[in-house]
Amino acid sequence: MAQPTTVPVLETARLRLRAHRADDYAGCVAIWSDPEVTRYIGGRAFTAEEVWRRLLQYAGLWALVGYGFWAVEEKASGRYIGDIGFADLKRDLQPSLDGMLEFGWVLSPAAHGKGYASEAVAAAMAWAAEQHPALASVCIISPDNLPSIRVAEKAGFERWQDTTYHGSPTRVYRR
Repeated sequence: MAQPTTVPVLETARLRLRAHRADDYAGCVAIWSDPEVTRYIGGRAFTAEEVWRRLLQYAGLWALVGYGFWAVEEKASGRYIGDIGFADLKRDLQPSLDGMLEFGWVLSPAAHGKGYASEAVAAAMAWAAEQHPALASVCIISPDNLPSIRVAEKAGFERWQDTTYHGSPTRVYRR
């Protein structure tokens, strides 16, 4: 088990990836309760209670496994616009993702179409390659989520397996 880890700050030309803070809660609720955001992630808006647990999970990942999710912030405005990072969620999924970095990202609809996802993914992948070079990275994406599939493929992920997760068709991409 990893020792508690300080969340590193990663910077790109336009973004700062940093630890989540309690004051991200309102912005996180706005993102995760938006049906456009959750259409391919469970298919329903998350409640405020579920979002609070998500924020606690983000902090817990870093503390327990030494990696996790960052809050994505626009440098120019300081605005919180989403979440990106790695998890070990012990998913009941075949193929098993045990021993791999499960990568995920979500951005506010206002941040879509600006290349932010690809920019943040590249920064997080560079960090993972340096900090956890022996671990393969995977991500699970709905086959209908074409924008996320494009981001994954641009980052070097390749379609690995098709499966079902919580009753929904799911593609596993691997890098």
